[in-house]
Amino acid sequence: MNTSTIILQHKRVCNLIVRRKIKQSFDIMADMLENVSVGGIRDEFSELQMTYLNILKYTVGGTKDPERQKVYKKLLQNILKLNDRIKQDILARHSGWYTYSVRAREQREQLLRGGNIIQSVDDLVFKSRLDDLLSSAEIEKPEPESERAAEIERLSGIIFNHLWLSDFYGEAEESLMEILLRSGRFEWHDLASFVSAVTLSSLRIWDPAKIRLLAKLTGETTPHVAERALTGLVFSLYYYDDRLSLYPDVMHTIRVLAENGNFREQCRIVVLQAIKSRDTERLSKRMNEEILPKVVKLRPRIEEKLDLDKILGENLEEGQNPDWSEMFSGSEEMFKTMEELTNLQMEGSDVYMSAFSGLKRFDFFRELRNWFVPFYPDHVAVDAIFRDEILGPGINEMAEALFKTPFICNSDKFSLILNMKFLPAEQKSLMLKVFRMELEGLEQMKYDNELTSPAAVFRTTVTQYVHDLYRFYKLSDFKNEFDDLFTSRLDIYNSFFFREICGSTADDRSLADYFFSKGYYEDALALYLTVIRSVTDDAELYEKAGYCYQISGEYEKALDNYSMAALIDPKTWTLRKTGLCMRKLGRSQEALTAYQRALQAEPDDLNTILMTAHCCLDTGRYEEALKHYFRVEYESPGNVKVLRPIAWCYLMTGRFSEAGRYFDRLAETGLTPFDRINMGHLALCQGDTRKASEHYISAIAGGEMTAEAFMNIFNDDLTVLTSNGVNPDDLPIVLDFVLMSLNKDN
Repeated sequence: MNTSTIILQHKRVCNLIVRRKIKQSFDIMADMLENVSVGGIRDEFSELQMTYLNILKYTVGGTKDPERQKVYKKLLQNILKLNDRIKQDILARHSGWYTYSVRAREQREQLLRGGNIIQSVDDLVFKSRLDDLLSSAEIEKPEPESERAAEIERLSGIIFNHLWLSDFYGEAEESLMEILLRSGRFEWHDLASFVSAVTLSSLRIWDPAKIRLLAKLTGETTPHVAERALTGLVFSLYYYDDRLSLYPDVMHTIRVLAENGNFREQCRIVVLQAIKSRDTERLSKRMNEEILPKVVKLRPRIEEKLDLDKILGENLEEGQNPDWSEMFSGSEEMFKTMEELTNLQMEGSDVYMSAFSGLKRFDFFRELRNWFVPFYPDHVAVDAIFRDEILGPGINEMAEALFKTPFICNSDKFSLILNMKFLPAEQKSLMLKVFRMELEGLEQMKYDNELTSPAAVFRTTVTQYVHDLYRFYKLSDFKNEFDDLFTSRLDIYNSFFFREICGSTADDRSLADYFFSKGYYEDALALYLTVIRSVTDDAELYEKAGYCYQISGEYEKALDNYSMAALIDPKTWTLRKTGLCMRKLGRSQEALTAYQRALQAEPDDLNTILMTAHCCLDTGRYEEALKHYFRVEYESPGNVKVLRPIAWCYLMTGRFSEAGRYFDRLAETGLTPFDRINMGHLALCQGDTRKASEHYISAIAGGEMTAEAFMNIFNDDLTVLTSNGVNPDDLPIVLDFVLMSLNKDN
């Protein structure tokens, strides 16, 4: 059985149900039923068909039933649930996935235990209380601490798998989580991993009970629990967005949560971090292809100049590393890039994905649960390094520094620790020094209220967790068994639940402004257009919407918004943008008018002067264009690019000697193929056919321009040449001479 086919059929049924196309969904499900193993599923399917037929008969027959819509909605829910069960049954039998092999193993072990998971947890809690009682009575404990720790670890794995692999939750699972949180026997990192198990289960199969549990957990105070619960809740609601209209009880749960003033702001933090994950692949590619090769070249200077205590994070109170400018002397672009990456890192962007993606092959990551365990200093993976001669004495500082640093996610922290034991002795010693310095810096940072405030802690934890999720979906051996959330746009702000709960005008505008500031113009535009529906007298909204349209190349829509902005609050900026869009649309005269009006308001703005010159050139006003270009040349003497349009204007006005002087100045700085073509035109206009041919040939011979591209440009410029006295009968001959000369050389 092809698992891809089943997954596709399941999605089609879901889409049909939410669109109320029941007959088509039944047809697909009937085909899927050929592969199920549980006979009861077929019986339920038949019952659902019968229920739907009865609804159809009563409706068509005109029977009035005030409960019909409620029954109909319940039917849709039951069809969706059965569709989910069919998918799970078929995948369990035919996929060969790790997920279902673990579930089969857990079910066998539960039979051998002769009790369910909740009984096992209760037994452990009872043992713990007995141990405490015996300890207070100064009676020797019945088993060593290590055995109890091993039992807790074993049971934690069982609990994680139970929460992850249970298709539907009932009172047992709710009781289990309550026991786990209140028993006092499970550490915060175990509880945090259990929350991730609930999220994985929720994303694997829809269940309102899981949503309610995640919602409840958002109010917990145990470290990392609320942050993970809210992230899982937001991602689940987004993933099942099209179903939510069928589950009013779920939306009621979320609305109740939203009565807490922090909930909306915390949802916004999750949304922002999800959006930032879009840039991870681009950042990784940039690191690998652009930045790291340059760093390798700079390595001697970096090793000599870079302060070791800045490797894992910049001390916020100290600002930029004062040695950077010296270290990157002669590499100003690299300096700016490193500064940009530091700022991105501080904002929560995932700049380490490329660095750690190759360090996920350890056996540690072959256990699915370990992708979701928060890093903590006492983890067994850290303890193992105590036996290392070099690392052992400093493992406490290393682990503590890694635990406290906010810049690296949990998964990468484990990767770093696991990789340490394979480093040469010299690098181990160096890394110990790094971590000791890092720990000192972090101890100083904790006094900064901004870093230790609840909001900042929440943001940091969510950021690290989203990075952990991203690595799981992109790098784990299990990734093909999960629908990768991070391949979607993650436009959570457009989802039904977010619009209902967090879609206030103020929230939308704030989020839009953030997207706008980070260059997410498509996202920003969607929100600005939403705000404009209710706020119609704000020029800035129309300006920013217009700019978003402009960036996407929709110049007509950009003009509409710029026009609205100008009606509300006329600004020179709007005039300039209007001129730019007009020029892009080929409306050169209107563009010139807009820039001339802008120039009247700001006569010394160099950009406006330059764009006015371009519009004059577009409309054939070469003398006027020259005046503006001369102004730019005077104000910006090092600007070589302005020489090109000046030379062209001289050529177009028949002032060939002046044009020649400017082309000669261009030649001193390097000529483009277009420059060589224009110099060929000048030579033709001056009657020097041989020299013109040489320029044309050199434009193509360098390999930067194809012969076809040259011919297109040459043909476009025929009127330019003939208007300057070149015999039109000579032009085909010159063109053929150039092309045949190139063929001869080849």
